[in-house]
Amino acid sequence: MANITGTGTVWNLPNYAGQLYTSTPAETPFLNMIAANAVLTDNFEFPTGAEYTHETASQPAIAESDSLTAPDAVGYVRSQVKNVTQIFQEKVSVSYARMANCGRLSGVSSSYNRDAVPDELEFQTTRALEKIARDIEYTFINGTYQLSSGANVANKTRGMLEACTTSVDAANAPLTRAMLNDAFKSAFNAGATFTDMVILCGADIKQAITAAYADQLGYNLSANKGGANIMQIETDFGLVSVVISRYVPAGTLLGVDVSCVRPVEQEVPGKGNFFRELLSKTGAAEEYQIFGQIGLDHGPMWKHFKITGIGEGESRTPVLTEASA
Repeated sequence: MANITGTGTVWNLPNYAGQLYTSTPAETPFLNMIAANAVLTDNFEFPTGAEYTHETASQPAIAESDSLTAPDAVGYVRSQVKNVTQIFQEKVSVSYARMANCGRLSGVSSSYNRDAVPDELEFQTTRALEKIARDIEYTFINGTYQLSSGANVANKTRGMLEACTTSVDAANAPLTRAMLNDAFKSAFNAGATFTDMVILCGADIKQAITAAYADQLGYNLSANKGGANIMQIETDFGLVSVVISRYVPAGTLLGVDVSCVRPVEQEVPGKGNFFRELLSKTGAAEEYQIFGQIGLDHGPMWKHFKITGIGEGESRTPVLTEASA
């Protein structure tokens, strides 16, 4: 059934008995990973770092006579990298009549009311919070940067895919170990330290990663268990964990050093952030808004990497080998 817009009533919010399920995935793995590191700001613009660079390393050739005169000074110029918080807002509206009829069921006799939702307002509030969390997860991965220039222009926070300056184009080729190794090397050469590197990817790329490395595992054919699940990769530059996220686009792999990534929250004085607030009454309904402002501090852009344009097809066929006796 399609969701509604506007106030929930007895007739457009039917109540049913039974355990609640949703076919819409509600997990937010990336947000969960970085949520504990959240910080506060009192300005919608915030710094993600101040950066500088060195010249290419070289061997000096300074003669004694040359050393009698100091060389020209070199000034290291810093640049400011920044992002913004953005608004997430939802409204919850349930009529008094709908709230009073929590025992009325649709589809099954009211005499069988096991597991019916007893509080429609709380149910709708919880679903609104789930929607906000899913939107934040999507935005932190896919968001495109926009700086507000007026009250009618929205701030939009930059997500990880846009933040990555190290990018490998697979040109529609299937994922291979060699392709991953090239991406790891490119990230390292760009300055990534692999302090806490995590690969975020969808189901297609997750299966391709497992297929690419599964032949290294060996198999015990006498056991009653099969399959493989690559959750961590040992690279020349450090360990890389593998996590499925439903919001990474198909054909894309995102490498994030989560040690330098954190949410940035902007509180409303006296209210906090992501609060539910009663709206002015215009009739027989409870109406609330949920309001919050949050952005992504992605840290130095060269800490992360991505592979785009990955084509379909298995990276390699796993070779099954019998375990030694």
